[in-house]
Amino acid sequence: MRPYPDRLMAKDELYEKSLFIADPNQGLMRLDKFITDRMFKVARNKVQNAIKAGLVKVNGTEEKANYKVKPGDKVEMMIPKPYDEAVKALPDDIPLNIHYEDDHLIIINKPAGMVVHPGVGNYRRTLVNALVFHFQNLPVMEGNPENRPGLIHRIDKNTSGLIVIGKTEKAIYGLAKQFYDHSIHRRYQAIVWGEPEEDEGTIKNYLARHPRFRKKMAVVDDGTGKWACTHWKVLERLYYVSLMEMKLETGRTHQIRVHMSNMGHPLFNDEKYGGDRIMKGTIFTKYKQFVENCFDMIPRQALHAKELGFIHPITGKEVFFESDLPEEFGACLERWRTYVTDRKAKLTLTD
Repeated sequence: MRPYPDRLMAKDELYEKSLFIADPNQGLMRLDKFITDRMFKVARNKVQNAIKAGLVKVNGTEEKANYKVKPGDKVEMMIPKPYDEAVKALPDDIPLNIHYEDDHLIIINKPAGMVVHPGVGNYRRTLVNALVFHFQNLPVMEGNPENRPGLIHRIDKNTSGLIVIGKTEKAIYGLAKQFYDHSIHRRYQAIVWGEPEEDEGTIKNYLARHPRFRKKMAVVDDGTGKWACTHWKVLERLYYVSLMEMKLETGRTHQIRVHMSNMGHPLFNDEKYGGDRIMKGTIFTKYKQFVENCFDMIPRQALHAKELGFIHPITGKEVFFESDLPEEFGACLERWRTYVTDRKAKLTLTD
């Protein structure tokens, strides 16, 4: 079995192309194993993921991992190159919604769907790529890779709202200390499934990577997690869902999403933590269609970073910023209000 590797760089230089031709004496072999046996230091699960993503073709056709490779088959594979975080982010001409700016810092109102900084699978079109295009020579905080200029904190890709960017080293370190001391004011609003029994409360526990699903976080009690504290309050009860606000004392990865899911009230349409299915109400066709329409209206977790406040690192004055809920967020909320009002009216008529 003699492979003929022909490794070429893809046009975007983010993938490496490999070509293998099965030897005339090749016995039948699963496609994923065939490739794994020929790829130096590439795990089988990575090959399987590439096959699922359509990055592998046999004789020009996409096949499944269990396809049996035969003599003479031509197997082509595109595999992501390892991402070098030391490489500086490249500029991308992307419009920025600048909420506030002075000589030392910028407040950006980030839209849902925008990744904050480059990383594996997201090399371009991030907030940082846009910042590099619009602002020259933003400093990098000590301990951060070179591709994260100006960054002090971040919010999830599919969370909208306010994020502060440092334009000078003094501003970055002044803000970073406040984040470290947990003195930053951060308040979010979210639509969650159901209605909490209490009107307000505080969640305190430890968060760490999920033991089985590494892209998720989980509440842990084995001493491996980081302390996390969320203060929450119900703003509006809509029977099936609730509008809530969350004030962060700490800022752990996925903190609000994990805390609300663990509380039994996952964020509306949060696919990672169970909010993308009906959690309250019937499964009858009419209601199910209504919920699915709401999912289409806000196709991401209903979470918005609404308020941001801190001591200005240069002037020493307290500053406060607030952003409106995104249009699709408000529209979804209004649709729930109308649905609940109509439901109450129908129940009154039948009494």
